Amino acid sequence: MPWKLADRTLDLELPLAVGIVNITTDSMFDGARSRTPEQAVRDGLESAEAGFDMLDVGAVAARSGPPVAAEEEAAALIPTLEGLADAIAGNGGVGPPISADTFSAEVAKAALAAGASAVNDISGGSDEMLELIAVSGCGYVLMHIEGPPRVSRAAPSYGDVVGHLETWFGGRVERALALGVAKEQIAIDPGLDFDLTADQDLEILRRLGELRGLGLPLYVSLSRKDFIGAVLAGSWEERWPAREREWGTVAAAALAVRAGADVLRVHDRSSLQAIRVAGAIRAAA
Repeated sequence: MPWKLADRTLDLELPLAVGIVNITTDSMFDGARSRTPEQAVRDGLESAEAGFDMLDVGAVAARSGPPVAAEEEAAALIPTLEGLADAIAGNGGVGPPISADTFSAEVAKAALAAGASAVNDISGGSDEMLELIAVSGCGYVLMHIEGPPRVSRAAPSYGDVVGHLETWFGGRVERALALGVAKEQIAIDPGLDFDLTADQDLEILRRLGELRGLGLPLYVSLSRKDFIGAVLAGSWEERWPAREREWGTVAAAALAVRAGADVLRVHDRSSLQAIRVAGAIRAAA
């Protein structure tokens, strides 16, 4: 199933690897903190050269914390997007598409004007954001979450967590379509670690293929997530830090591809290799 972005359509015949670019000082993985727009542009271009199919650029960490003003977020995000877009244009327009990792509709509008062709939204989709997506015609990542981002709360008890996701996404997609978003613009992200326990994350990954029944591309952001650290340590409380989760991520990425993931958001070239090889094996089948 293809995924329509603002400037192109991705066929998704093979799974795509999205390289993470964070212009932050507090992202959960200290190895992916570009800190300044200038460094973020260099890091993004290195990821493109390494073979990542898409770049996801964000300026606000997803971890819990105080609100970040739109002006502050835009001051880091927009120069990075413009720098990457200019570099790609200078290369004859050859380069990966870029998504803006933001849940602010105000920032998303500026990001699209600066060269982003998709919005990766961890808020679950406000009407304001969905209306912007409809007008712009860009790609959109709709992530499952049960409340506002950057707020700590206990994970709910869902019963059948995959059944809950199917119902939740069904309702949010219906709202997006009612506001004018085209179905081919939407990819869905189960939101691993967001309002989910480690056991629920594992259950979702085991049954990921069931979400394909929604008829939308599956976007899975799993790189160095807390649930991987918990599995490696044997407990949530003593979970390994993000810097020690690279190879756990490789395993999760390969199995997610086998289960049907179309787009995977990752930090490392090791995961990029896993996605490539797992995708080739899946295609050969």
